[in-house]
Amino acid sequence: MNRKDVSEIRRRFVHDRNNITAIRGCYVSRDGEIISTFAHAIQGIPQEEEEKYLAIFRKTLSGDPGRNLLSVDFTPRQVMEDEHYRLLNRLRDTALTDDESVREFFNRVIASRHAEENTLILLAHDGYDVPYQDANGEKDPERSADVFRYLLCAICPVALSKPTLSYYAAEKEFHSREPDWVVGAPVLGFMFPMFEDRQCNLYGAMMYTKDTGDANAEFVDTVFGTEPTMPADMQKDTFNHILEDALGEECTLAAVQSVQDMVLARNEEAKEEKQSPVPVFSSDDVRRALVDGGVSEQGAEAFGHRFEDELGTNTVLSGSNVAPTRQFEVKTPSVQIRVAPDRSDLVETRIIDGHQYILIRADEEVTVNGVAVRL
Repeated sequence: MNRKDVSEIRRRFVHDRNNITAIRGCYVSRDGEIISTFAHAIQGIPQEEEEKYLAIFRKTLSGDPGRNLLSVDFTPRQVMEDEHYRLLNRLRDTALTDDESVREFFNRVIASRHAEENTLILLAHDGYDVPYQDANGEKDPERSADVFRYLLCAICPVALSKPTLSYYAAEKEFHSREPDWVVGAPVLGFMFPMFEDRQCNLYGAMMYTKDTGDANAEFVDTVFGTEPTMPADMQKDTFNHILEDALGEECTLAAVQSVQDMVLARNEEAKEEKQSPVPVFSSDDVRRALVDGGVSEQGAEAFGHRFEDELGTNTVLSGSNVAPTRQFEVKTPSVQIRVAPDRSDLVETRIIDGHQYILIRADEEVTVNGVAVRL
């Protein structure tokens, strides 16, 4: 799913836009024992409470694609005969009204999780009447393209709040407030099926993870029956290791700058093409950028072979896992320099009197500890 598709669904999770037919919940102790289960029709709960549920579900549609939002791909065989897929589809087709399927799903999630706190598992079913959109991108809310029916799952920690002072209006005084069980923001969740190019894609789901360093392998295997995607943090660390190791002496500032410039340029293209998916990069993309940054053909080839050996021949990485897009950082054990990502040209290296230096062009105002100084 691209950012636009995710945003279109996310905007539905407010009071007057959603068409949620059911919310099912399962409250589980840290030992995996079910404390309670419940079913709500969203029209039957107070608006203030409804908005709390909607905020939780919105959170599972937030973050960066490729980092917090990960694609789950099903093979044609799974769609035809896999038990994991059948259960998800049954939950969707029955709009969460089949108690046995809901119970089986909750038990699978419980079996896949080993939390240190109590957990709330939430499931919602929504039907989105997708507005017709013409070739110019203009939407006609009076015309429907299709009804997209989907599930959204959120898994949230539940922890005791700290004792505190609270104001009691009737008495106009502050008194001690006892600890209470409070639902936190989701740490894991998913949407099934995918909403791609404003259509239903039954061959995919989108998983949300708060921890970009956790593959959630047991959850992915138990709920989806697929192989987990390498976590974003691990992708980034592995990519950096390959770059350093394969290039050796050719792993220069200019080479790394060239890779980041490639990512930034592709991101700008994606913004201009509003339907464009999140940019991804293959081994060949990076190799070309390295050559542009002064790396020899031999060094670029060595990088390509290492990339394919460690990450796979057809692997593509999200741009944020190839190079940071929010800043350009140069760091030594004693100094840390952060530059706007599109101004890495202000930084260069030089050898002066036999010593290596990092030079920063300072044509604009310079402050030190917040004080404007003259150079």
